[in-house]
Amino acid sequence: MNSPPETPSSADRPAVSDAELLTAHINGDPHAFSEIVKRHRDRMWAVALRTLGDPDEAADAVQDAFVSAYRKASTFRGEAAVTTWLHRIVVNACLDRMRRKSIRPVADDELIEAAERETPLPDQTGEREVSMEVSAALKLLPADQRAALVLVDMMGYSVEDAAQVLDVPSGTVKSRCARGRAKLAPILSHLRNRSDFTRVSSAKGAELRDG
Repeated sequence: MNSPPETPSSADRPAVSDAELLTAHINGDPHAFSEIVKRHRDRMWAVALRTLGDPDEAADAVQDAFVSAYRKASTFRGEAAVTTWLHRIVVNACLDRMRRKSIRPVADDELIEAAERETPLPDQTGEREVSMEVSAALKLLPADQRAALVLVDMMGYSVEDAAQVLDVPSGTVKSRCARGRAKLAPILSHLRNRSDFTRVSSAKGAELRDG
């Protein structure tokens, strides 16, 4: 008697791509978009948190962005990766919030630490203080410069990838980053020789990029 063919385990099945999930969502699959959210919400949250510097505003921006992506999925043309498309929607949601109102500062250091639970830093007082100083300094920049610096310097994206997310030429990203760094340099100059500043910068870029 022949035994029935084995059903491949989930580990053996080829992973469904983001583009395939988006197509399935457009075609009426009720679960496809939830899988996209599950895959990318942590990274989108990291971008929003670093851009806005406020966990509540970041959560609202990510929610707005995913609602927008859900409704506008049919506009995705496949000219860039789904992740780039999502990043663009999240960044635009953040920029809209920054332009509509002044984002209030976060008074409690522990609040951002809790919000960054998906990309934790070692629990050291010096690193926590530096992270808060960098976040506060970023809030002094214009929205377009802050978004460019978050993507390139904090998230570790290439200038070309950041340009795709922001939907601007690469030269514009370079210019915004240069102007932003020039404005931050005198504000953060006292941190340059601190070892915990180096650890914060490198850890943030690597962990957020790879997460």
